[in-house]
Amino acid sequence: MNASHTTASHMTNLVTLAELLERLEHSAVPVAAEQYRSVVMHLVDEFADVTPDPALGVLLDTHPAAAELYENLNYQHAGLCRTSLDVALGAELKAKEAIAQAMRPRNPGATHGQS
Repeated sequence: MNASHTTASHMTNLVTLAELLERLEHSAVPVAAEQYRSVVMHLVDEFADVTPDPALGVLLDTHPAAAELYENLNYQHAGLCRTSLDVALGAELKAKEAIAQAMRPRNPGATHGQS
């Protein structure tokens, strides 16, 4: 078996599993936990043997569930490297606003014992 065939075959497996994971993620009917886990574990095994390249980038760009899994698997090396900076910054700003709002007194003019 030559290297290019192996690479193409490996990429075909990745695409098939990524598409299956997307279908499970967006399924209108409940999915058995063991089925979901099986697909994820097969995808984890495939990701273990992959070398980052443009084809992998395209796959991850078009399959958000697989991209999230890939990012989590590689977090110790690159953090949330596939998350858009704008999205991450927006989430951080919203979190800061929510925390500030939660820390504000609910009724700053009222004193205890008054209605």
